[in-house]
Amino acid sequence: MPHPLTPYRAQTYALLRIVTGFLFLWHGMSKMFGFPVPVPAGAPPFVIWTAGPIELIGGVLVMVGLATRWAAFVSSGLMACAYWMVHGLQAPLPVQNQGELAALYCFVFLFIAAAGPGIWSVDGADRS
Repeated sequence: MPHPLTPYRAQTYALLRIVTGFLFLWHGMSKMFGFPVPVPAGAPPFVIWTAGPIELIGGVLVMVGLATRWAAFVSSGLMACAYWMVHGLQAPLPVQNQGELAALYCFVFLFIAAAGPGIWSVDGADRS
């Protein structure tokens, strides 16, 4: 017997993509513009000027579903780097090193890169 949510697979995937992109873009907004929260004092400039634009632009692109696969793939790579350059050096487990969010973003973006834009996306819009 199929699960009751099976008929809504496309819609739940679209919501995953949209919400993930929306949440991610705010990390970039914080780094680049100090809004809604400022960047912590002492953050290295490369974090602000490399990660910030990728988070902001990648988040917007994933959210609206434009160049989805590439944006998600680059965002996944950024989060893998963030995990190993920052969190992974502090302790072995994500629960110890506060790297859970970076690890989760990494693999959700990797899934989105593999799955593509889906419904409710610019890339998936009917162009006929």
